[in-house]
Amino acid sequence: MKTAEELFQEGYERYQAGEGPETLIPLFKEICDRTPKNSSARTSLAWLYLLGDKPEPAYKTAKSAVKLNSQDPQARVNLAIAMLELGKAGVRDHVELAGQMLMADSEWCDEVKKNIEDGLTRKPNWKSLIRMKQWLFEAE
Repeated sequence: MKTAEELFQEGYERYQAGEGPETLIPLFKEICDRTPKNSSARTSLAWLYLLGDKPEPAYKTAKSAVKLNSQDPQARVNLAIAMLELGKAGVRDHVELAGQMLMADSEWCDEVKKNIEDGLTRKPNWKSLIRMKQWLFEAE
């Protein structure tokens, strides 16, 4: 049996190879079940839910990812996108916090930019993600 870490790596590689959320969501759910305090797995699962047009489970998963690691800007971006898609209040706070984290760490900034571009490649007219990109990177 593979470890949760091995499953995570496998899932990440499958995602990078272009595999879609419908087959990766069950894998990342299993990883989250096995390692309930793994914020990276929850952040990835939330992203997959968002790509799969499932904002409600994305919201719940992203919220728990932020609770586990409040310093992960991607988790906050995912939460803010899910909140936008569900029409929930409080989006601005998460966008501002994510923006501050991105300004403080160029590696995180590059990673989040790359993820946004990937999301727009996979889902080109994703209005919430387009708004997030504008809010986070409009000054560039």
